[in-house]
Amino acid sequence: MEGVNNINIAVAETQKKNRIQVSNTKKPLFFYVNLAKHNEVELSGLGMAISTVVSVAEILKNHGFAVEKKIMTSTGDKG
Repeated sequence: MEGVNNINIAVAETQKKNRIQVSNTKKPLFFYVNLAKHNEVELSGLGMAISTVVSVAEILKNHGFAVEKKIMTSTGDKG
């Protein structure tokens, strides 16, 4: 499918080149959608922002802007 970007959905992983750190309070939802639909990116969010990451990914997939490559979650050490 031409014009479709790939998207990785990752939560709490190490920093990568095309990573978009999603916040659920700082920017509107469609800011992230517009930012992600032009390049191959990895969406990342912590805590309450995870639902925003999922929403952005679903919008991108449903409109044909992205193909989901991988979904990952991890927990941090509280040490």
